[in-house]
Amino acid sequence: MPPRRASTDPLSQDERGSAALEFIVGGVVLLVPIVYLVVTLGLVQSHALGVESASRHIARAVASADSIDDADDRAAAVLGSLVREYGLDEDALEVNVSCVDQSTACPTAGAIVRVTVSSSVPLPLVPPVLGLEEAARVGVESASVQKVSRYWRDQ
Repeated sequence: MPPRRASTDPLSQDERGSAALEFIVGGVVLLVPIVYLVVTLGLVQSHALGVESASRHIARAVASADSIDDADDRAAAVLGSLVREYGLDEDALEVNVSCVDQSTACPTAGAIVRVTVSSSVPLPLVPPVLGLEEAARVGVESASVQKVSRYWRDQ
């Protein structure tokens, strides 16, 4: 049996300073993906809230308008305001206004209007190489319904 070394032996202290190195390497390996995930989820959540707010407010604006021209003006104003507030890309937004009951003209007094707003969120730090920036996008969509005012005028 080999003799045991004393605790003051210099060979027992050869791991001094390795904790700091392990913390730095482990921290970078774990921290960078977590920070990327938090930033990405924040962007997706921001766009999801913006799209949901846009569909709800546009549906309300269209339903409370007096005419088609008034509804278009209100919807454009609401959309412009929400694009600025949430930092959305206006070119990536798709807005679809339709009526639930397709047997009548849309919109008409008393009809139920459905507004669907969809967009896509580009993931951060994806390089614009080989179309990766288009492939690395997360789609968000929201739909809202609202009953059109009974004072609607078909003009």
